[in-house]
Amino acid sequence: MWHCFRFYSSVFSLIVVCLLVLSSIVHASTFSYPNLCENRFEDEEYQYHNYSTMTSVLHSLYENHSDICHMQSLGTSYEGRSIWLIKISDNPVEGESEPAVLLMGAHHGNEKPSYESLIFFIEFVLKSYGLEDIDTDNDGLIDEDGFDGIDDDGDGLIDEDPSEQWITELVDSTEMYILPMVNPDGVEYNWRKNHAPNYGSFGTADEITSYGVDLNRNYGYKWYLPYLLPWNYMLPFIINDRSWNYRGECPFSEAETQVVRDLVLSHKNIKISLSYHSYSEVIMYPWTHTSLDTPDEELFVSIGENMSDIDGYELLTHGWSGREYLIPRFSGTIGTSENWLYGERGIISFTMELCKERVPLDPIDVFEYCWKHVGVNLYVAQRSLSFE
Repeated sequence: MWHCFRFYSSVFSLIVVCLLVLSSIVHASTFSYPNLCENRFEDEEYQYHNYSTMTSVLHSLYENHSDICHMQSLGTSYEGRSIWLIKISDNPVEGESEPAVLLMGAHHGNEKPSYESLIFFIEFVLKSYGLEDIDTDNDGLIDEDGFDGIDDDGDGLIDEDPSEQWITELVDSTEMYILPMVNPDGVEYNWRKNHAPNYGSFGTADEITSYGVDLNRNYGYKWYLPYLLPWNYMLPFIINDRSWNYRGECPFSEAETQVVRDLVLSHKNIKISLSYHSYSEVIMYPWTHTSLDTPDEELFVSIGENMSDIDGYELLTHGWSGREYLIPRFSGTIGTSENWLYGERGIISFTMELCKERVPLDPIDVFEYCWKHVGVNLYVAQRSLSFE
């Protein structure tokens, strides 16, 4: 019996040692970048930013990196919270002809990863700019494992050593427009819609009947279609002001979507847009209202597949339902940002659904989705350079 005890004791000790080694590897791969909000990833449960803390962080970053960063309020929500724009470029105050990308988070206020990943991205890029290439993972090699979703150096880690000089070159040659929190009121109330009062579905009631519009149903592309095909486009739900999918009285009725519209109309150099949501780990692109291919289908698929290589998410080439024979998609979606951005402005626009759950709390999970999408965002900035 004593022999057996010693045997199992030795096995247990070996397992513990292995777990400690693995833990150190994971910790090293997760928290290797210096001065990058590391304390936020050391808690047992991750603490997401709210509007106030995000505003404070962005102001601090702007003050310390004003040579490549500009921060401005593009307008306010119904309750008066600023909708902050961060522009990252080598000439952040001047308007240049360089290709630009638009990155947005928190159209839906209860989808916290959508803005958290963009706060992380802003900080990473600003703190990486101008650095010499460094050996991030301390393996004696430099820039051997960039953002491609592959373990290029065979050390069991993925994309842990990108090139800082490459990041600097991208900042110098592109413009990045970032709206981390499109819907600050929704974030404050931790719910999907904004918090503007509704006076009935069409604004005709004498008293407030509900609060909030689904901002990602409020963009003005083919707004009329649900009246022609009410069951295809779920008309009873999107015109019911108490519904979570209520689209508002009219296109761009909300201050938040007006801000996005006006930004896009005044910056014709925006080539690619990513709108972050959560959850389900999928990538989507137009159309959301029909199963027809877009005129730029090959380009969408090419960019989408490359993003998928980096983050491992599934590219849905024809939406949630796949290819249908019904040209007007059953349960199709009208009023999304990607439909308007592409349909009206010709911007190659994607929706990125982060995570396997709405709001992950494990710090390792949070770091993983943030880190992957640093790579995705930098990729689309690089890809924008190939546009005419």
